[in-house]
Amino acid sequence: MDSVIVHYQEIALKGRNRPWFVERLVRNLRDATADLDVVRVRALMGRIELMLGPAADWDAVRERVGRTFGIANFARARRTDRELGELAAAVIRDLGAGDGNGVAGRPPDAGDRVRFRVRASRADKSFPYTSPEIEREVGGRIKEACGWRVDLRHPDVDVRVEVLADRVYYSLERFPGLGGLPSGVSGHAMCLLSGGIDSPVAAFRMMRRGCRVRFVHFHAYPILSSASQEKAREIAALLTRYQLSSRLYVVAFGEVQQRVVVSAPPPLRVVLYRRLMMRIAERLARRIGARALVTGDAVGQVASQTLDNLAVIGDVVTLPVLRPLVGFDKDEITREARTLGTYETSIIPDQDCCTLFTPKSPATRARRDEVERAEAALPIAELVDAAVARAERHDFVFPEGGGRRTGEVGAAS
Repeated sequence: MDSVIVHYQEIALKGRNRPWFVERLVRNLRDATADLDVVRVRALMGRIELMLGPAADWDAVRERVGRTFGIANFARARRTDRELGELAAAVIRDLGAGDGNGVAGRPPDAGDRVRFRVRASRADKSFPYTSPEIEREVGGRIKEACGWRVDLRHPDVDVRVEVLADRVYYSLERFPGLGGLPSGVSGHAMCLLSGGIDSPVAAFRMMRRGCRVRFVHFHAYPILSSASQEKAREIAALLTRYQLSSRLYVVAFGEVQQRVVVSAPPPLRVVLYRRLMMRIAERLARRIGARALVTGDAVGQVASQTLDNLAVIGDVVTLPVLRPLVGFDKDEITREARTLGTYETSIIPDQDCCTLFTPKSPATRARRDEVERAEAALPIAELVDAAVARAERHDFVFPEGGGRRTGEVGAAS
């Protein structure tokens, strides 16, 4: 097998904008497989082809393509000329010998223990055979050569034939993609990354909708340990495997919290912390042209996530605040985190700044007027300016060794 055929679904509904979405997906696939001897990535009729070189590692290619947003499904395929006899002979060779793709590998003498079907589609309607005729002709030759039994509902081997204008592709196994939209087509968003279970899942959901997500993490080092920063960097690196490039801002927040503790009533501290975090995140978001903030909030999960508190917290920013998990429960979020691969890192014990100076009885229905009175005793603009100025930036790239560059925040970069 010398190609991978990629199919998309949601992109196909984009009308006049479709070529732009397809081109972005082509570029993302090219970047994702840049080090895997994929010699060419190109758009065909309603699909995308990755041409594999002789040194291409199929398992690695499958993993990379499977993590690329915008793909409905994909398959390892082979090209043949548009002649049914040659097509059937090539399929039978692969079915009999197997080529390491985990599907064929079944000898012809397996007989009727193996069930198969052939499904054909014609992107080129000028081809002289209809799809059912292709299926009958190729299927009949497979049955004769291998002695296998046809089963249209529950096949062991699913042969797909795709007829294009100048060639035919066939495949023996299809893999699901992540769906969604290609990374980068929906602009940038800034995610408040806590290091817990929820926020990485929220970030992933926005990535799947085509957003290029940047991250901001708040820590209380040296008052607390640096463990939360290490977790945030690890999670950002892991999520970069899905969107290929990421940026993480690490913001020292311990001194800000100390100022709040001295000046504000204990029940309001958590809300005040969160309002300051939102202000800082928005400032950093505007520097990089992000058009929204993203949080892992779920209604009622903790004291700061009641409807009343969410309203008061979000009131301090003008960028839209997106909460992809707002209606999820913890079990649903945890299952998704396990699937995503962030769960094991998220549950590593750390000393998160959100637990620093937390009152025993935080307010669950904070009122805007009382919160604003408490903030009047604080130099809000000064605290935000200082936190933004001291923020550290970490850049992540995949697949080029997961390289990263660390430095001070640059102006609007």
